[in-house]
Amino acid sequence: MGNAVKQHLVVGAGPIGSALALRLAEAGDRVRVVTRSGSGPAHPLVERTALDASDPAALAAAARGADVVYNCANPGPYPRWEAAWPPLAASILSAAEGSVLVTLGNLYGYGPVDGPITRDLPLNPSDHKGALRARMWQDALAAHRAGRVRATEVRASDYLGPTATPAAGLLPRYAAKTLAGKPASVFGDPDQPHTWTAIEDIAATLAVLGADERAWGEPWLVPSNPPATVREVLRGLGSRAGTGEPRLRRVPRALLTAGGVVVPIMREVTGVLYQFERPFVADAAATTRTFGITPTAWEPLLDATARAWAKR
Repeated sequence: MGNAVKQHLVVGAGPIGSALALRLAEAGDRVRVVTRSGSGPAHPLVERTALDASDPAALAAAARGADVVYNCANPGPYPRWEAAWPPLAASILSAAEGSVLVTLGNLYGYGPVDGPITRDLPLNPSDHKGALRARMWQDALAAHRAGRVRATEVRASDYLGPTATPAAGLLPRYAAKTLAGKPASVFGDPDQPHTWTAIEDIAATLAVLGADERAWGEPWLVPSNPPATVREVLRGLGSRAGTGEPRLRRVPRALLTAGGVVVPIMREVTGVLYQFERPFVADAAATTRTFGITPTAWEPLLDATARAWAKR
């Protein structure tokens, strides 16, 4: 029974969804990847399907027979979240009824905390994005407790890895400048410790938690390397790419706040700026202790990331 081929549905084919789909397929399982465009990784066991995942009927049909449904969707830039996430999350939750639902989450729901973030801290979001993610988890948890679905959430910090694109966070945007030998304008304090989560480690955690009933009904953090500052990471990438010490210019918060009055994305960045103005450290020891998942070694991770990002 343990070797039976499983059927998985992965919603989203960004860096995480693609890495997850390949991992599951390479383990011998069948995977259907759902995106609007029909994109996704090429593999004999991966079926790519084009549909709007916020359409409950279409997604339910695609999910038929799936043992595990993974929500790796990204409805676009922050300003779109309030409109796009609720119908999308509700559709995915409905499609997962009778199956396991594993949602890719983040740390926004915890809000600013003193000390390391652990999975059992209460959710206390300080902006609407964190509140939205918290509601998504509460909805999934309610469905879990009602016996409609077996739900868990995998919470990651900011992405690091060869496939992380500038759309995936601030760090790749800064690196696009510094690895070209140009100065980068950075938000917050580039010398505050920060947790960075490897994309492959997120995919590994999603896969493991989808298959282990000990995970269900609880959120879990992705095991990550010890924290490093923005400057330290960019310095490490620059030394490997031969572009030298990064030149960083800190954007004053007052300027960002003023710009947010007319530029929606700047307003959204201000809402999560606390993550870069103070230590932002995740402690996933509980995940490692329970499931044996450990993070990718830091030096090889930076080696691979520097090679890929320098080519862009």
